Amino acid sequence: MSTTPHLDPDEFDPTTADADTTGAEVVDLEQARTRRAGNTPDTGGLVEPDDLDDAEDGPVPVDSLAAQRRPRFSLTAFRDAERVAIIPSWLRSGAEFGRNAAWAAGFGVHALGFHAFRLPVYAVKLTVRAPRGFGRVCKGYSRWLWDLEGEPVRQSVVRAAIAKPEEAKMYDRLSNKRDRRVRWRGMITLFLAVVLASAVGALLLAPATAQYSALAALLAVFGYLGSPADKPLIGTAVVRHDAAPLTSIEVFTALASLGIAGINAAIRRGDNGKSWFPAPIGRENGVGWHCSVELPRGVVASAVVEKREELAAALTRPLGCVWPSVNADVHPGRLELFVADKDMSSAKRRPFPLLKSGTVNLFKPQPFGTDPRGALVTITLMFASMIIGALPRFGKTFALRLALLIACLDVRSWILAFDLKGTGDLSPLEPVCHAYRAGDDDEDIEYLVTSLREVHAEMRRRTKVIRELPRDLCPENKVTDELASNRKLGLHPIAIAIDECQRGFEHPKYGAEIESICEDLTRRGPALGIMLKLATQRPDAKSLPTGISANAVLRLCLKVMGQTENDMVLGTSMYKNGIRATMFSRRDKGIGFLAGEGDEPVIVKTFEIDGPAAEVIVARARAARERYGNITGHAAGVVLDTTAVRRDTILEDVAAVMAEAEPKLWSTVIVKRLTALRPDVYTGFTADQLREALKVHGLTTKQCWGEDTDTGETGNRKGFHRADIIAAITKRDRGNGNGKTK
Repeated sequence: MSTTPHLDPDEFDPTTADADTTGAEVVDLEQARTRRAGNTPDTGGLVEPDDLDDAEDGPVPVDSLAAQRRPRFSLTAFRDAERVAIIPSWLRSGAEFGRNAAWAAGFGVHALGFHAFRLPVYAVKLTVRAPRGFGRVCKGYSRWLWDLEGEPVRQSVVRAAIAKPEEAKMYDRLSNKRDRRVRWRGMITLFLAVVLASAVGALLLAPATAQYSALAALLAVFGYLGSPADKPLIGTAVVRHDAAPLTSIEVFTALASLGIAGINAAIRRGDNGKSWFPAPIGRENGVGWHCSVELPRGVVASAVVEKREELAAALTRPLGCVWPSVNADVHPGRLELFVADKDMSSAKRRPFPLLKSGTVNLFKPQPFGTDPRGALVTITLMFASMIIGALPRFGKTFALRLALLIACLDVRSWILAFDLKGTGDLSPLEPVCHAYRAGDDDEDIEYLVTSLREVHAEMRRRTKVIRELPRDLCPENKVTDELASNRKLGLHPIAIAIDECQRGFEHPKYGAEIESICEDLTRRGPALGIMLKLATQRPDAKSLPTGISANAVLRLCLKVMGQTENDMVLGTSMYKNGIRATMFSRRDKGIGFLAGEGDEPVIVKTFEIDGPAAEVIVARARAARERYGNITGHAAGVVLDTTAVRRDTILEDVAAVMAEAEPKLWSTVIVKRLTALRPDVYTGFTADQLREALKVHGLTTKQCWGEDTDTGETGNRKGFHRADIIAAITKRDRGNGNGKTK
């Protein structure tokens, strides 16, 4: 049947038709079609940007299908475009595919068990609802048999016939059709009745099993048909909480509400945000939405990062779901926004891959945490010193302990753990530690100094070993995986961790020496297989001396309060470049920026291993080390001798190297002679360390005219007078007898 309206020529008024076109626009259909197809002759077959607005009905959201089908402007855009992987990431990764398959199997088992347990309830519901379902079937069939659906039409025609007698013919036609329809349906009903009676008779003669099966089937059918719409028969095994999709309009509105001057100015100029989105908004890893935003000219993405909390409020999402970052590879104004479905701080965590099994090769990347997208973040501990900084109670010590747990699973390594906080957070590692101490008392600091001196001497030994190895075995003059496995060379990895390191650096007596050794270990240690890891809750120049912070490769910055602390941990200008650990909230425990592992810092939520879990890992590591034969130092019951450190011989040693004929000596000359006197104690000792060590006894440097007999240099430089040294010894000996100065 045609749906085209039929116009009566007698009813057509040309004058009225012309009047109706007043103010209308005449469109050249051919030109419009050509332009829409992008084949205008003056553009060489390519659509100009202005033509796109004409070709579409208004602005097109970037996350719409129409936007994804829109043509690019040049071949260069296609050449430089990033190609989407043919095989999705979840299918390329065997581990991810296995996790998805395991989840699907678990989901199926859960749903099957859920409904199987409720089968009796479903049976009762079906039995109770079956009469209502039978009634609905009878009522529906009766309406169909007697054609009751057409009754309202027939009644309306009867009412119309009262006013217009000519409508009676229409009623007659409808009645005749209804009678024919009822007779035909009655014959069908009679046939069905005969078939049903035959079926019932056959069923009565059938075995009891068939009768009960037929009854159960009828109850199931009629019970299902009798179910109320608001009370479904089957319960819900899984309750979904789907997050709302992220749209370009939502992002534009949120950015406009942040109060950033450059964005507000662009909006006042009429910018509607259509050009802000260089790529469609899409799902990423199945856990959230990713959006790239080209901010207006002059607006830096770091300004948005700093307002993360306001951005989350504008998007009406939990703060732990909103993760803005700067894409510095493009330019400072490119914002990368990831909006997760679940709060990162409360989302279900991926278990630590090494929790129950597995060993470690420190020369290869190892699992350290997950990013906001749920992807695994790895860390390579070898060839890198590490700094961890954060406010108290934000996961700093847990992250340090995690790094040590990874290191202890390499059976070749030595572990030296020093907990200067004194709470015993590193105590689970004690069974595998070559050196271990918890506390910041004088004897604990003496233990730390003695251990660091031992490692410092070991580093000097390694330099000689590396220097003497053939070029084919050591082509880059650093420890390799193969060399570390050669036990004869003794180049095994050494992991040193100092929690609350500022307690050591600020010690009045040994602080300068600890700082000097740590700085040297940070500079030269990584190439020799020595990895220093420092953690502090007060990242400043005093807690992290510049010589150390400037040479650490790996940096983990959790929540900090200001720009200074941020850049002390992550590096200079990180805050300015939009890498701001100040944006983390108090709920973001264990979440921070990890720098040094890749080209750009990444947000990582470290694996949280509690004390009992850490003890399980260490027990497995201890058993592996016993098989390998690498239980040394503290773990083997060896007591470290701190006598040389505890005995304060600095005054006597300085007096010994200053002859009576030399009443004044430069500090640099004294240091040289001390090294020659006790190389095991003073190797690497500096003039600054000498000044700090003698300051405890009330001595300060003075200008001394002297000569360096080794080089022949003469001049007026800072040093000490022998008479002052002797006076300090006398004053100390007249003290209270315990070697302390009054």
